[in-house]
Amino acid sequence: MALRDRFGTDVLLTGWGHSRFGKLEEETLESLIVQVSRDAIASSGLQPADIDEIYLGQFNSGLVPLAFASSLALQTSDDLAGIPATRVENACASGSAALQQGVKSLLAGTARTVLVIGAEKMTHAPAAAVGAALLGGDYEMAGKESATGFTGLFAETALQYERRYELSASDVLGSIASKNHHNGTANPYAQLRKELSVDFCRTVSDKNPMVASPLRRTDCSPVSDGAAAVVLSVARSSAAAVTPVRLTGFSQANDFLPASKRDPVAFQGSTRAWQQAMAMADAQLVDLDLVEVHDCFTIAELIMYEVIGLADRGDGSRAIEEGWVYRDGKLPVNLSGGLKSKGHPVGATGVSQHVMAAMQLSGTAGAMQLDGARRAAVHNMGGLAVANYVSVLEAV
Repeated sequence: MALRDRFGTDVLLTGWGHSRFGKLEEETLESLIVQVSRDAIASSGLQPADIDEIYLGQFNSGLVPLAFASSLALQTSDDLAGIPATRVENACASGSAALQQGVKSLLAGTARTVLVIGAEKMTHAPAAAVGAALLGGDYEMAGKESATGFTGLFAETALQYERRYELSASDVLGSIASKNHHNGTANPYAQLRKELSVDFCRTVSDKNPMVASPLRRTDCSPVSDGAAAVVLSVARSSAAAVTPVRLTGFSQANDFLPASKRDPVAFQGSTRAWQQAMAMADAQLVDLDLVEVHDCFTIAELIMYEVIGLADRGDGSRAIEEGWVYRDGKLPVNLSGGLKSKGHPVGATGVSQHVMAAMQLSGTAGAMQLDGARRAAVHNMGGLAVANYVSVLEAV
């Protein structure tokens, strides 16, 4: 029983907007929010006065001094005055957290049209400040100094993965990085639009140093500025500039925050969120045409191959070695370039992933377009698979 049948309400992505990701020195948090909000409302065929509620996904964690950003969206138009606006934070999943709050407003009947925004401004901050802000999302390391930051945490995950399954993942991780860089060259919004060969990504060098063994620079998503927005509606406007996309399933599952209470290579929260969203959508893996997963580090994408059932546990390497996750494979993963190439402005990421999937399903993805795409899934997580969100989308 899909979402519409279960709740008696259609949830549609009826418009969207997306900024470039990268080092955007000319932009502020406010200007990014306003840009994507205007674009999303315009593409939905609605007017600002038609918006019933606003949700903003933003991590911040001290990256910008303004700690109360929810009403920045009202700068988009004076007609938004008086509209409820709420900032949502759930680490790197803040964008999807905001989106699911919007979905629940539609399902509750308290709104018919919701503007969801994800935004982050990061690159102006010194590297140490960015590292400290991100480590605020880890139970053990929050407030502590670390030379390797969150990379060190995922590097330890990679080492534990190798030990558990008695293998070396280094070459596979290099292949994942190269794949996503190749996909990113077709994405006009991507931060790193540069082909990187498999050999380059697998090899430690002056241009690709080891950050925290076994993760090299090419295994890590970049620090980014950017924003994305979607309009969620229960019905399509006749003036819409894009074909809407339907949400057929969604789920959130949180795991324990202390590392001692989590299996570091199982991603149990992601597994539960995936299974619940797919069950709500009445979908199987074979029904999907593409997936956008949270590849903050390449080891995360490798484990996600196993989480979604593309490969058995410990055998995720097959998915890339046999070509399953490439554009011409049986389930393309991260056609947008993923966080690895597109960039990772923390609060924007979850909303961006939904925009990328919606573009594919509406046939508006340009050079990224996968012919015949009808159904997609999005996976977004905060922390080391602590806050986990999955959405299943389909073309209308």
